[in-house]
Amino acid sequence: MTIAAKFLAAEGSSPIMPHLYELVVGGFAFLVVLFVVGKILTPRIQKTLAERTEAIEGGIQRAADAQAEAQALLKQYKDQLAEARHEASRLREEAREQGAQIKAELREEAQAEARRLIEAAHLQIEADRQQAFAQLRSEIGRLSTDLASRIVGESLEDEARQRRTVDRFIEELESSSAVVR
Repeated sequence: MTIAAKFLAAEGSSPIMPHLYELVVGGFAFLVVLFVVGKILTPRIQKTLAERTEAIEGGIQRAADAQAEAQALLKQYKDQLAEARHEASRLREEAREQGAQIKAELREEAQAEARRLIEAAHLQIEADRQQAFAQLRSEIGRLSTDLASRIVGESLEDEARQRRTVDRFIEELESSSAVVR
């Protein structure tokens, strides 16, 4: 026989039914464990779980807030970037218009300067022509007087007579050149 069988035979009671003192001690131990777990451990566990839940939910809320703030900053950045691009485009267009305006003004100034130079050149040419014509007239007069005095044989040294002869000769040349034209 085994030890367990001897123990059961000596007791005389049923193996299924426990002794009364075991039931009392087991019930008392159960109530103590239930009291300790219910009154001390459960509130602490619930408090710890609530703190963790609050921390997690707070972290999630902070993350959501941070994400919303980041989205707002991103939108603000994109708006500023679009505004800066628009402003740069507007400035380029203004610069292009100012460049065209300056170019037109410089062209006008250059044309005015060219006209002024051309007019000054025409005036200078006319003055030079008049001077050359006056020199030529006096030279032609002197030469024609010398020639006429040789041909005629008399001296045409008289200044007034010489001038009248030269003027008459030039008028005849001019009238004959006007007829040819």
